[in-house]
Amino acid sequence: MEILSTISGWVWDPLAYVALATGVLFTLVTKGVQFRRVPDMIRQLRAGEAGEGGLSSLQTLALSLSSRIGVGSIAGVATAVASGGPGALLWMVVTALLGATAAYAEAVLAQVYKRRSHGEDLGGMPYYIKYGLKAPWLASVAALATMIAYGFVLPGVQANNIASSAQLAFGTEGWQVGLVLAAVLGVVVVGGTRRIVKVVESVVPFVALGYIISAYVIIALNIEKVPSAISLIVSSGMGVDQVFGGIMGFAVAWGVRRAVFASALGLGEGTFAAAAATVSHPGKQGIVQACSIYIDVLLICTASGLLLVVTGAYNVTDPSGGFLVEHVPGAVAGPNYMQEAIDSSLPGWGAGFVAVAVAMFAFVSMVFFYYVAQTNLAFLLGERRSRGLESLLKAGTVAIAFIGTAVTADAMWAVGDIGYGILGWLNMVCVLLLTPVVRKVIKDYDRQRSQGLDPRFDPGPLGIQGADYWQTQTQKGTAKEPESV
Repeated sequence: MEILSTISGWVWDPLAYVALATGVLFTLVTKGVQFRRVPDMIRQLRAGEAGEGGLSSLQTLALSLSSRIGVGSIAGVATAVASGGPGALLWMVVTALLGATAAYAEAVLAQVYKRRSHGEDLGGMPYYIKYGLKAPWLASVAALATMIAYGFVLPGVQANNIASSAQLAFGTEGWQVGLVLAAVLGVVVVGGTRRIVKVVESVVPFVALGYIISAYVIIALNIEKVPSAISLIVSSGMGVDQVFGGIMGFAVAWGVRRAVFASALGLGEGTFAAAAATVSHPGKQGIVQACSIYIDVLLICTASGLLLVVTGAYNVTDPSGGFLVEHVPGAVAGPNYMQEAIDSSLPGWGAGFVAVAVAMFAFVSMVFFYYVAQTNLAFLLGERRSRGLESLLKAGTVAIAFIGTAVTADAMWAVGDIGYGILGWLNMVCVLLLTPVVRKVIKDYDRQRSQGLDPRFDPGPLGIQGADYWQTQTQKGTAKEPESV
């Protein structure tokens, strides 16, 4: 654990600030597209429809949220508060507001360089590395690393949190949870992309809305404490609180880290869903992905964090040893904090409610993780198919769902942090190198919108090379959505 924690620190301590700086850069490059185009977000979600081989914007939003709204939205927020104090929540919000443009940029690139393969629209990080940066060897390395991480490692983090919360709530053993989880996951992944999308778009809205309503109902029960809680969050995050002012650096680092982890901001995770959308212009899917960051961090993560602070159900570790505050002695940072928070207002409900919420959030994330791994395997195979490798990937994903329930929580979080961090470095560097393409796309989108047009993308006049999918669509005259926006 000491070795894993040290490696995680090496990866994440600088990456947290790089992620924040990347968000600032793209906010400037796009002239604040995440603020300017909020009406377009709503319009695109209402009007976009699925096309042949592609998904609608609403489906890709659900698919993206299935990864973003994982245990990071509950357990991740709790660990941020435990290590960085309440001020970490302020920096989670700042990261979401600025970092939404990083999600915009990577989604735009995923759309620009996507390909049609085996009747489906596929794209994402390895595609824009290969066709945008023209670095096929690096693209293959990225695809292999992503496939291994999302197929054989990261589902274990989700499974571990399901088992941990279920054990506290219902007294079930980890292996029992693992068997059920592996069986249900196996049924979904065997059904392929269509079943994955159907499960996700059916479950995600219900789970997200249910959790948000429940969290804010409990916050409303403690409404008199909300002003002081918000004041504590802001003062701690700015380094002026008497108790937490000395750990402002930890507040920034952990706030950004958990915002990135919870929403997969800048990690390339959302690019695989973004590429599958049927849109007439990459900029349309970019603003949809920015919207997904708002929903996850500003609504769900903020609800979790405010619930903890309002009820006082958290501990904050002292970097020099011990605790700065210890409101819930013996509680382990993660789902247990949320369970204590709910029990403080609704005795007896916390354990079961959080266990169910974690299970639902984590399960849809695991389903999406397989989709990501499958897309990267398709990239590595090209136009070929390998039933053997596809079966191995399915078996590996199901296996880690079982194994993850038996590994210690600290170890799974540390491994997950390292994996996410390495992919985050790779993706952010590549996206930054492709900044000129993002600038061309946003300028083209803004130009057409200012003329009152429904934006249509043609890479030729913009001097963008490697966008074969769009060149083919332009030649066919079909670079449009089934329903005009």
